[in-house]
Amino acid sequence: MTAQHQHDGEPRIRPFADFLREHGRGRTHDELGEALHTLIARVKDTGKKGSLSLTISVEPMKKADERMVVVGDKIAIKLPEHDRPSAVWFVGKDGNLQRDDPDQLSFDSLREVPPPPGVNPTTGEITDTREAN
Repeated sequence: MTAQHQHDGEPRIRPFADFLREHGRGRTHDELGEALHTLIARVKDTGKKGSLSLTISVEPMKKADERMVVVGDKIAIKLPEHDRPSAVWFVGKDGNLQRDDPDQLSFDSLREVPPPPGVNPTTGEITDTREAN
């Protein structure tokens, strides 16, 4: 009986976590831990769903012992994104976007009125509190 088989003749299946800790000298295992940590933080931050996936590829090693295989891995993380703000724009007659409504009348004759005496022009604060006679 070989070390690969249990007493009842069934093959002993090695725990996946054991393989993961050894593959790539533990690099894949460590990267998955970091990726999961990043994913959890982003899910909490955005309130949206994300995902993490590991793909293991196995292929025979060409021109080698039939027991030898090449094992590769790929880690993919899909982080949820924050909503980006939208803005309302108008489409002008030429088909370009513009902020102002092209059908709105313009008020070219409007002008800014200066603040009255005793009022700070920057803050609008009343600086002269003397009563007018």
